[in-house]
Amino acid sequence: MTDLSLPNLPGGLPDKRQVAASFSRAAASYDSVAELQRAVGSELLGRLPTDRSPVRWLDLGCGTGYFSRALGERFNASEGLALDIAQGMLNHARPLGGATHFIAGDAERLPLQDASCDLVFSSLAVQWCADFRAVLSEAYRVLTPGGVLAFASLCVGTLYELRDSWRQVDGLVHVNRFREFSTYQQLCAASGLNVISLQSCPHVLHYPDVRSLTHELKALGAHNLNPGRPGGLTGRARIMGLIDAYEPFRQAQGLPATYQVVYAVLEKPL
Repeated sequence: MTDLSLPNLPGGLPDKRQVAASFSRAAASYDSVAELQRAVGSELLGRLPTDRSPVRWLDLGCGTGYFSRALGERFNASEGLALDIAQGMLNHARPLGGATHFIAGDAERLPLQDASCDLVFSSLAVQWCADFRAVLSEAYRVLTPGGVLAFASLCVGTLYELRDSWRQVDGLVHVNRFREFSTYQQLCAASGLNVISLQSCPHVLHYPDVRSLTHELKALGAHNLNPGRPGGLTGRARIMGLIDAYEPFRQAQGLPATYQVVYAVLEKPL
């Protein structure tokens, strides 16, 4: 069993090329196991203001384009931009439509003109960005006055069961250290955007066994890209140790995997 979890951010940054390559490889399998991603993205869609319709929207970190297609259906008279750092994801999304343009780009340096979008929508993408301050700055730049940034991300508390179980096995870095929710609060408050809503909500998935969880992380492309991560395959003794350490977390529905989801809606001042 390979060692699978999530790329690290502050305190040891993942190489963006590794992140892009990992998600590119996962493009074909991603949607088959994207239960969390669809639930979170649907929740974020439901949080969008209902009193406006964008002329141009951006799906930032569009992945396979699932929510680009949803945005295209919701705002069918609008121009849609789907952007992702992983070319493999764009290659998968483009034939399925939904957006007007599919763009390879980095959320920290958007290849878009100032004041060119009325809505920036980003579901479970910006946690991979090392410089979230730059993400907010770029969103501010490309938004029109009165435009909306709606994002969902992950914060500390995500996959704590897997993190704590690995800690009992070998003490090595296996699971990402996400930003604190308070960091999201501070950076959003300082972004120049008006914070309409910002909250953290747990989302718990259940699995019959540890292998099912790690298989899903692999299919999602959410490999362990931490600097200093263990190399090669994970030995059988350590895997058995992980299974034993995770078992006390078991609930009636199965082994829980908690994702601490950040939902935010911000608006650029007029």
